[in-house]
Amino acid sequence: MKRLLAVAALLLAPSWAWAHAFPDHSEPRVGHTVEASPPAVRIWFDGRIEPVFSTLRVEDAGKRRVDKGDARVSSADGTLLEVGLPSLPSGRYRVYWSVVARDGHRTEGDFSFTVK
Repeated sequence: MKRLLAVAALLLAPSWAWAHAFPDHSEPRVGHTVEASPPAVRIWFDGRIEPVFSTLRVEDAGKRRVDKGDARVSSADGTLLEVGLPSLPSGRYRVYWSVVARDGHRTEGDFSFTVK
């Protein structure tokens, strides 16, 4: 009987207990064309993310890494993942991210932006 109650409690637990962290918004915006090279790529997530298990990189059209290699979760905002950029020439860039939410679930994805 105790086991049955434990299983029922798990099944009826709030859905947020099983949530993942998903991007809320970014700078530059997904698919956006910017006039000048941005100083950084920033992605805000809909929940706090684990700094040790979160990564972010930016590649050019030739698949060469172009960011400064300083990806980090902001100490002031646990939902913000960011990486610095040098001055980028005109072109298309792809951002790759992978995060682990505070609940332990990993999500990952990518998007592009263009420097005019």
